[in-house]
Amino acid sequence: MPFGLMNAPAIFMDLMHRVLRPYLDRYVIVFSNDILIYSKTRVEHERHRIYILSTLREHILYAKFSKCAFWLSEVKFLGHVISGQGISVDGDKIRAIIDWKTPESVSDIQSFLGLTGYYRRFVQDFSMIAAPLTRLTKKDVRFEWSHECEDAF
Repeated sequence: MPFGLMNAPAIFMDLMHRVLRPYLDRYVIVFSNDILIYSKTRVEHERHRIYILSTLREHILYAKFSKCAFWLSEVKFLGHVISGQGISVDGDKIRAIIDWKTPESVSDIQSFLGLTGYYRRFVQDFSMIAAPLTRLTKKDVRFEWSHECEDAF
């Protein structure tokens, strides 16, 4: 399906969700054209992999082998690293946060909060820490970068 068409990605994702519905959130996650199969054991994983590939074939959908990776103990998916130890933040994304230049406008702060907010579940008291920055995004507040903002940043 040509993804240049405006609705093509949404239509494709809907198709994938309909095709893989019996397995979604049991051992499969689908996002756009990425399919993540997760399992507790290698035996279970082999069975899950066969179910998914067979289901795709039944619906005349095929995975491009060169874009597939099997038997991974760790995978980067949607900005996270997923492994047997759980879910953690992708180090490359942390580097982007650390290297972010000091915001000079409300728009800069909104961009920064958008990126960091994605990882709020990994930061205890994120809302309290980010409060000085969030305050600067309000319409009735003058943009003034304070020590409190610097500490929060």
